[in-house]
Amino acid sequence: MGNRRFPLFVDLTGKKAVVIGGGTVGLRRAEVLADFGAEVTVISPSMVRKAVGVRYEERIYRSGDLAGAFLVVAAADDGSVNEAAGREARQLGIFFNRSDEPSDCDFFFPAICQGNGMVAGLVGDGSDHRRTAETAEKVRTILENGKDDTY
Repeated sequence: MGNRRFPLFVDLTGKKAVVIGGGTVGLRRAEVLADFGAEVTVISPSMVRKAVGVRYEERIYRSGDLAGAFLVVAAADDGSVNEAAGREARQLGIFFNRSDEPSDCDFFFPAICQGNGMVAGLVGDGSDHRRTAETAEKVRTILENGKDDTY
């Protein structure tokens, strides 16, 4: 396995998060961040839908949009936009995730598994997304049931 990632669980309450891209991936990540208390702004010229608890700026990303952010997720359809956001985030010392290029991420966005007062985040090495999703479903079942009855 390449660079292993340390699973750091952070209180996002009131912290600014910027998501660039209003597609399915960007909005799903925006919803998760908002669910964990982050103040989320999605920047995109178009949105596939609106997400609850998220602020929108329906326009293209511009340099300066990341000021004051704690973390950034770049999920635009345009790789050059994601790359530019990554450069800005690194210049500002902001945690950065790029949905289309795992090697350009400071952190991986995990599959979130919750139930019975517990939260687990699951990431793979990026080589088998289906396996990661299937494993996350098993963990969700365990957490929701409060016991391991999957075997």
